[in-house]
Amino acid sequence: MNFPIYLDHHATTPLDQRVLDEMMPYFTMKFGNASSTDHSFGNDAAIAVKSAREKISKSINAKHDEIIFTSGATESNNLALIGTMQKYVDRGNHLITCVTEHQAILDVAKYLETIGKNVTYLHVNKYGEINLKELLDAITDKTVMISIMTANNEIGTIVDVEKIGKIAHEKNVIFHTDAAQAVGHIPMDVQKMNIDLMSFSAHKMYGPKGIGALYVRGIKPRVKPDPILRGGRQERNIRSGTLNVPGIVGFGKAIEIAIGEMDAENIRFKKWSEKIIKSFQEIGGKLNGHPTSRLVHNINVFFPKIDGKAIINDINNEISISAGSACTTESVEASHVLLALGMMEEDAHLAIRIGIGRFNTKEEIDYLIECISNSIKNLLKIQTD
Repeated sequence: MNFPIYLDHHATTPLDQRVLDEMMPYFTMKFGNASSTDHSFGNDAAIAVKSAREKISKSINAKHDEIIFTSGATESNNLALIGTMQKYVDRGNHLITCVTEHQAILDVAKYLETIGKNVTYLHVNKYGEINLKELLDAITDKTVMISIMTANNEIGTIVDVEKIGKIAHEKNVIFHTDAAQAVGHIPMDVQKMNIDLMSFSAHKMYGPKGIGALYVRGIKPRVKPDPILRGGRQERNIRSGTLNVPGIVGFGKAIEIAIGEMDAENIRFKKWSEKIIKSFQEIGGKLNGHPTSRLVHNINVFFPKIDGKAIINDINNEISISAGSACTTESVEASHVLLALGMMEEDAHLAIRIGIGRFNTKEEIDYLIECISNSIKNLLKIQTD
């Protein structure tokens, strides 16, 4: 085994060598601008972008021209929420979201409130699920859109996106989901799931950082957010800027691999996560999030009276895990997700998040269990001495 062992795959994933191999020519020999098609350099780039766009759209059951490339899910979320609320101002000024969303949604929602929009933040149960009746009751004749994430980045809970989308469509409301943790890991079908807008990123599925996408429904209903960047009118004039051709090529290859290997990976991850959870529960650990409706490579647990950061620091030279979202690990505040589940603040500080990945091995999983179990024993001993 090579140390430290990386087990923080919800923060980011390592670039798959097959993805890098696909990208490399577009850094060097095929360096053209995909918008400059008067010569072969630009044409080669445009063809590569089209191919990647088709791979990505096919993987989520969308049309190729419904994929808008961005710098990542954070930009996609901003474009989806700000762009849609601005575009459809004649419909109303009301957005519905959830208290356990990623900060890339919550911070945008708070911004929208400063410019006169009304936002409803739905509560969740102890597993991180919204109440569909509460959602239905929150919809008014001024509601423009609903934004609920598919799979939570901290606790792994998967929500019933299809039912939420059905409610939205029955009420003539646009439905957006942040699916950064879901695409490439669980099946996503934007038609079946009634999704109008969907944000996702390549680096969560063994692709490059700095490239993401926003799915934008083209029909029934047709959705077109106002741009939040203006310039060259790329991407159907929804997202201006020179296309990141190597990143897009890598994105296409990454999602192609992820879809092809998803079933086998999830069987392996489920077996490993069940073993980890069982082992931790035997020494007093408690699982956060839904026990079954969850990402199989996500384990969020806490050990009573043992600070999560203490565990992380104790094993840091050997295993890389986190206390929660990669966007908030520098914060000393308790996780807003765990607090929303009804946890006491002191317990929320005890949580650790483990994210299993493609290149982990059974030996590494066994070592993780041994390492954390020993750490718990040592930390408890220190407390009692």
